[in-house]
Amino acid sequence: VFVVTVVVVVAVAAVVVAVVVFVVVVAAAVAVVVVAFVVAVVFVVIAVVVNVAVVAVNVAVVAVNVNVAVLVVVVNVAVVVNVAVAVVAVVVNVSVIVVVVVVFVVVVVFVVVVAVVVVAAAVG
Repeated sequence: VFVVTVVVVVAVAAVVVAVVVFVVVVAAAVAVVVVAFVVAVVFVVIAVVVNVAVVAVNVAVVAVNVNVAVLVVVVNVAVVVNVAVAVVAVVVNVSVIVVVVVVFVVVVVFVVVVAVVVVAAAVG
């Protein structure tokens, strides 16, 4: 009876130990799977954040490029306008000079004609 009792106790103890080991191993495996899943989720979140940041940077770069392109166009238009204004100014100045010269020639011719008439009348 004693031997049977010892065998039964040892067998039950072995089963209990096996069950405890099994539960610990399963719990450890579940813990590893959960940790791996959490790590994977963290990496996915990091990847998404990085991708959003990259997209934001790309959008900012495109915006800067567009602004630079607009500024280049504005500066080029301003240069063209300045050249056009300079050409108009030169044309206006030349026109004024021509008018002044023409008026001067007309006045000189008028003075000469008047002088000739006065001299002719005096001689005459």
